[in-house]
Amino acid sequence: MARISRSEKVPKPMQNIFNAIVALTDTFCATHLDEEYALLARQATAALCRQRPSPLVTGYVQTWACGIVYALGFVNFLFDKSQTPSMLAAELCAAFGISKSTGAAKSKVVRDALAMRQMDPQWYRPSKMEGNSLAWTIMLDGFIVDARSLPRDIQFAAYTKGLIPYLPERK
Repeated sequence: MARISRSEKVPKPMQNIFNAIVALTDTFCATHLDEEYALLARQATAALCRQRPSPLVTGYVQTWACGIVYALGFVNFLFDKSQTPSMLAAELCAAFGISKSTGAAKSKVVRDALAMRQMDPQWYRPSKMEGNSLAWTIMLDGFIVDARSLPRDIQFAAYTKGLIPYLPERK
């Protein structure tokens, strides 16, 4: 699985588009979500800006902003009432002035472009990572195991290879 850069650096020609989208996502996340979503939205926007050609060069910035937050919401179960924060997809789209069908379609473009999937460790909220079983599952000697149950030296090797998000605390 290829790792997406967590950088917010973007090519100079894309800087204005990045700034316009991030202004919208930062405002939305501050009002309705949290700083973790805002950070992930900035990183996703930057990753899309770095693609060649960038899909962000066509379309409206508010549509892209909605699609990016919608995609991150999909990954992090934002639309599940049992989660905090949570909201309906229609509410998210309405806040950006976008129809639900347009928001869902743009979200699919974002998810495809960044190879996002539900519970994707690359796009999962850090505060929820401990409970994300996908982030800790590795293959060891032909067996699928939870890296948190392995000896520290194997955990360290998995971490240095980018297979797990961080070294878990010892229990």
